[in-house]
Amino acid sequence: MSAALQLTALELRATLGLSGLYALRMLGMFLILPVFAVYAKQLPGGENHVLVGLALGAYGLTQALLQLPFGMWSDHIGRKRVIYIGLALFVVGSLICALSEHIVWLIVGRAVQGAGAISAAITALLADLTREEHRTKAMAMIGGSIATTFAVSLVAAPKLAAAIGLPGIFALTAALAALAFIGVWRIIPDPAVTRFHSDTETSSSRLPLVLRDGQLLRLNYGVFALHAAQMAMFTVMPLLLTRVGGLEVGQHWWVYLPVVLLAFVLMVPAVIYGEKKRQLKRVFLFAIALMLAAQLGMTLWLPSLAAIVLWLTLYFIAFNVLEATQPSLISKIAPAQAKGTAMGVYTTCQSASMFLGAVLAGWLFERYGSPAPVFALCALLMAGWLAVAWGMQPPLPVRTRMFHIGEDWQGDAGVLSAKLASLDGVKEAVVLIDERVALLKVLQDGWDEAAAEQLIAETN
Repeated sequence: MSAALQLTALELRATLGLSGLYALRMLGMFLILPVFAVYAKQLPGGENHVLVGLALGAYGLTQALLQLPFGMWSDHIGRKRVIYIGLALFVVGSLICALSEHIVWLIVGRAVQGAGAISAAITALLADLTREEHRTKAMAMIGGSIATTFAVSLVAAPKLAAAIGLPGIFALTAALAALAFIGVWRIIPDPAVTRFHSDTETSSSRLPLVLRDGQLLRLNYGVFALHAAQMAMFTVMPLLLTRVGGLEVGQHWWVYLPVVLLAFVLMVPAVIYGEKKRQLKRVFLFAIALMLAAQLGMTLWLPSLAAIVLWLTLYFIAFNVLEATQPSLISKIAPAQAKGTAMGVYTTCQSASMFLGAVLAGWLFERYGSPAPVFALCALLMAGWLAVAWGMQPPLPVRTRMFHIGEDWQGDAGVLSAKLASLDGVKEAVVLIDERVALLKVLQDGWDEAAAEQLIAETN
């Protein structure tokens, strides 16, 4: 493999460091998810399930409100400075949670945790530190770190909660975030140049383009429904594993470990089939239908631990497939110059849904005293999603390629864009002079990459 096709030592260091930082950021949410409902009710005021839902979801609310502004802020004051501020907020929020003696203070702490919304700043810094041709690979490593963190958290959280309690988990995440300061300072390189990157950042001027796109709106509703249902389900699932399944909190991993492993094994061939056989829409719709079946099953029939395991297995198979395919669909559908903006709107919908899902689930459980209405809400969200996704246009089998056009290039961006768009296998091309990149959407097979490289080289 040529050096041009490999990550440099600096790029690898930046990618691994930022992947770890991103995973740590998500740990603040994932690690409490499987145990929060059981332990939060031990606090004064925790017997009110509405307040428990609010405490669980407050993190998502402040994330949704501040994620895009923090990313834009990092363009002006520096990526690392915003990351340090976000980590400081996360540490303070975690300590408030760890020291909380009433559910209201837990709500406050969770909101402060979420206010450290550094996800957009991290991806922008990653774009500053990686070459265009390696950006997708680097982003995939961050995605892998998030998936791994989620799976590990489901298994580790029950054991940690049994050993150190919920306050101990919050104290642990505070300590890890404090250590992350050192990691950002000593491990993550400082970028030589900081600029806006259309493939990873949100542009306010491109928001109308994204918000008017019907296909993207379908996906935005999808991620909203998926994560609202996730938070709603975990608002009551730990209680069910204890009451119906007869498991102590420290034993919940007995259920999560085999379920998550099996779901991962079955997810991989489904995603490969969808991508390779150009059947992504069919796989996508099947996963939504499977999720709907799991939620209906939880609504109508949960007599024993075996039933919980059955429905959770179906749920996690569907969840993993949907989590893997939705970002791919965003990348295929979004206009090349607005991919970062499309992802910004998508992740904002995801964060907002976490808040609403947890609060609605808490209200339903408080009002009816049963988990069935909570799962019915999840089933309704899935049914709506299936209806919305049914009319989705099958995505073209394309991927995004980026090429650097040179810092001193003074050519006509429109002319070069047109020439690149005329090449075999190129479905869309745009040259962004301010970013010094050419963004192309190309067929997964059969496009002339050498011709694109030659054309760009001739114009430099």
